[in-house]
Amino acid sequence: MTPQTLKSQTLTRLGIVLAILIVVNFISIRLFGRFDLTRNGQFTLSEASKALVRSLDDRVTVRAYFTEDLPAPYNNNRRALLDELNDYKAYARGNLQFEFIDPTGEKGEMEAQQQGIAPLQVQVIKEDKAQVQRAYMGMVLLYEDKKEVIPVVQNVGTLEYEISSTIKRLTSKGQKKVALLAGEGEPALAELRAVQEPMRKQYDFTTVDVSKGTPVPQDVTALVVMAPTQPFTEPQKFQIDQYIMRGGRVAFLLNRVDATLQKQYGQKLDLHLDDMLAAYGLRLNSDLVRDAQCANISLVQQQAGFSIQSQVPFPYLPEVSNFSKGNAMVKDLQGLILFFASSVDTERIGAMGLSAEILMRSSKQSGRLTGMFMYDPMQHWTREDFGESGIPLAAIVSGKFTSLYQGRPAPADTSAGALPPPAAPLTSSPDTRVLLVGDGDFARDQYIGGSKDNVTFFANMVDYLVDDAGLISIRTKEAVNPPLDPVADATKKIVKYADMGLPPLLVLAYGLLRWRMRKARKKAMETA
Repeated sequence: MTPQTLKSQTLTRLGIVLAILIVVNFISIRLFGRFDLTRNGQFTLSEASKALVRSLDDRVTVRAYFTEDLPAPYNNNRRALLDELNDYKAYARGNLQFEFIDPTGEKGEMEAQQQGIAPLQVQVIKEDKAQVQRAYMGMVLLYEDKKEVIPVVQNVGTLEYEISSTIKRLTSKGQKKVALLAGEGEPALAELRAVQEPMRKQYDFTTVDVSKGTPVPQDVTALVVMAPTQPFTEPQKFQIDQYIMRGGRVAFLLNRVDATLQKQYGQKLDLHLDDMLAAYGLRLNSDLVRDAQCANISLVQQQAGFSIQSQVPFPYLPEVSNFSKGNAMVKDLQGLILFFASSVDTERIGAMGLSAEILMRSSKQSGRLTGMFMYDPMQHWTREDFGESGIPLAAIVSGKFTSLYQGRPAPADTSAGALPPPAAPLTSSPDTRVLLVGDGDFARDQYIGGSKDNVTFFANMVDYLVDDAGLISIRTKEAVNPPLDPVADATKKIVKYADMGLPPLLVLAYGLLRWRMRKARKKAMETA
């Protein structure tokens, strides 16, 4: 082969490689995608976010004020935000642009602070010394004449939800109103700060009182009846019923048994709602569900004259992980903790032309307490106490409902100053939804503790009732650790000793095999 031919072939190959690189680059600009092997697509935009930015009719501008050259772990936040914004831009069809601004110097810091981004004090290591550095890690989103600020990009797991919900607020015409019923012993809004916080900018939370013939306001998109302690009167039930007949969506979060850890006994709570729930194809049973898969409680015990605090599993605080895989409210949840929950039924639904779905069930090792509601945190539990499996704990019914008061006169509130009932009450509803959970306390601040899924479920429930299911798929993407399935003590010991003994045995077996192979090879060489 002559030098001229070799040179020609080399140039040809270089030209082919260059052409391939140009074609790949051209295609990559127009086609965007990535491989995400996480279980819930943690690092990929959800379809809801893609649809949101595709539907933009005007440009959204994002200005990220991020101090450059931050040390770990803060530099990971900047990189995660950059990747996320690149994804949004790829699907926004030119209607989302972003820029990163390093707010250095007095002028840069003043601009960031004027936009609503406050400085943070972060700890860094320089020259083997811990120092405190002033840093900015926030962003501003602009749309038409509106502005929203995310002051700190701190949790990359919720970054997509923060950005998508912010864009949704910017492009929406107004907030939807979610009302919690008041007047029958329900918790005040001040007792529900944890569940309101993720949705405070998305929804307008308020309370309504349906006593004295007052109807639920027309602008209420969803109504939550949460943990009432007083029985409902017929006029009050009538106003809730008429709200449903107008197409309103209602969540009943109810306690069937009034029980606490301190009393160690419970009393049946009769709210006079059985006939109303039955009219919608639902029933709340008079029982307490116990589950071997449960949360722990702290108990102080006296031993040898000392007070010792210990964590004890308490089956009447079930940790639910058996969720419906087909409903957006719960399909990505991992471990929801309920407090003295009762079971629910949808047995009558078939003859009513409605559709029902069980949202959550107890584990394979569960049971019920009926009759006398006595319980002892120190009780010794046996296999017979957990002989049931998959007890329904929450359900949703959808369809066109028939009024509880069909063929009956509208009940009138006879108290002073009450409004008269309507002359022609509604007797059937358009397509709507009614949800029942056999626990009214799971979303209260004093019970939530560190259970993130309790907050997520309440937020998902509100989104689902107001037909904002897209946000559910984004909110539940944050990485969480699923609860471990309960196993027998014998199985635990087998796993424990297998973990301890199996690795060294495998290494020993491998070494023995290598020794035998080497010995056989040496013998074969000597024979040859």
